[in-house]
Amino acid sequence: MNAKEWLVVNALPSMGALRTARLVARQPQWPDGWLAALPSQAASALRLWLTHPERSPLQEVVDDAEAWCRSGFNRHLLHRDHPAWPELLNQLPDPPVVLWAQGDLTALNGPKLAMVGTRRPTSEGSGNAQAFARELASRGWCIVSGMALGVDGVAQRAALAAGGQSIAVLGCGVDVIYPPRHRDLHEQLSSVAGGLLLSEHPPGTVARSAFFPRRNRIVTGLSLGTLVVEAAEKSGSLVSARLALEQGRDLFALPGSLHNVQARGCLQLLRSGATLVRHVDDILEELQHWAESFMPAASVANDEEISASVSNDTELPADTLLSALSATPTPIDVLVQIAGVTVSECQQRLLMLELDGKVAQQAGGWVRLTRPW
Repeated sequence: MNAKEWLVVNALPSMGALRTARLVARQPQWPDGWLAALPSQAASALRLWLTHPERSPLQEVVDDAEAWCRSGFNRHLLHRDHPAWPELLNQLPDPPVVLWAQGDLTALNGPKLAMVGTRRPTSEGSGNAQAFARELASRGWCIVSGMALGVDGVAQRAALAAGGQSIAVLGCGVDVIYPPRHRDLHEQLSSVAGGLLLSEHPPGTVARSAFFPRRNRIVTGLSLGTLVVEAAEKSGSLVSARLALEQGRDLFALPGSLHNVQARGCLQLLRSGATLVRHVDDILEELQHWAESFMPAASVANDEEISASVSNDTELPADTLLSALSATPTPIDVLVQIAGVTVSECQQRLLMLELDGKVAQQAGGWVRLTRPW
C-alpha cells in the first residue's frame, strides 16, 4: 500500500490504531479485502473515496498531507510500507498507522534507548541525564524522548550536543512547539543532522493531555529499553515504565537518595524489578545483543572496547567506601575525597551499600553497620 492509502486508512471512521492493527494482521488485499473486513461505516467511507475521491472528506486528508510534505525541507510521511518505518513499532498491539516526520530519518536506523524522568529534576538528576545521554550518543545510540521539560529535554539536548542522534515523539503536530520553552530544541531536532520529530497527529494538532499517554507508547515502542533517570512516586514517567514492560522491553532505573522525593519513583521501580543502573555499561550489557542487529560489526566491536575501558575507570569497589566508614558518621564530602570519585558516583554506591544493609545515613554523615554474627 502507498502513502495515500495508509492516510485514508488512518482517517477512516469507527477505526483506531488497535482495530487497524488487528485487521492488518489478517493481511487483507487492497482494496477488496479491506472493504469486506471493515465496519460498515468505514467501508462506506472507503468505497466513496475509491470511486469518487472528489466527493470524499478523506481526500482532503490526503491533499493536506501532500501539501505539508511539499511545503518544507525534510518532511516525510511514514507508514508500514515506507523503507524508513521502524519495525519495532509493528510489535506493539496498537502501533500508529502513520507518522508525520520532520528531520533526519537516519536517526531511525540505529539502536534506540528511551530516556524519561521528572519535569523538575534535581541538579544531580540533570547531571545524570546529561552524562548518560552523552555517553550513549557517543556509542551510536539514539536517545528517544518526548521533548518535555526536565529530564526529556536535558537528555535530548545532551545527545545532540555530543554529535549524536535524538528523536522526539510529540503529543501534538510536529509543527506545534510544545512546551513553548523548547522552541530552540524543536528547531534543532527538526533541522540538524541526527535530529527527528515524530507524531501520529497531523500538522497543526494542538497538544492535549489525552495525547501524552499515547505518545509514550511510541517513545518506548521505538526503543530497545527505557531508562528512568529521576521520577517522583506519581510521575508520568512511571506510565512510560509500565508501557515498556507491557511491550516486553527492558526497564532501567537510576538509584537516588532515599531523602530525594524526585527519586522515590525510581526506587519503587527498582523494588518492582527494574534493572539498577550505575553507569552506561549496565545498560549495554543487557541490550548489546539486540543492538548488534542495528550496528555494523566494527561499531559493535568498538563499543565493547569502550565499555570495558569505562567499566575499569568508573567502578567504585565496595571496600573502598566500607573501609573508610566506622561507627562514627563520616560526611559525604570526606568520602568523595577518600574514594576519588564524583559526588554522584559516591551517592549511588552508598545507596547500593545501604540497600545491602551494610551502611546507613545518620546525622553528620554515613556509618558502617556491624552485623551481630
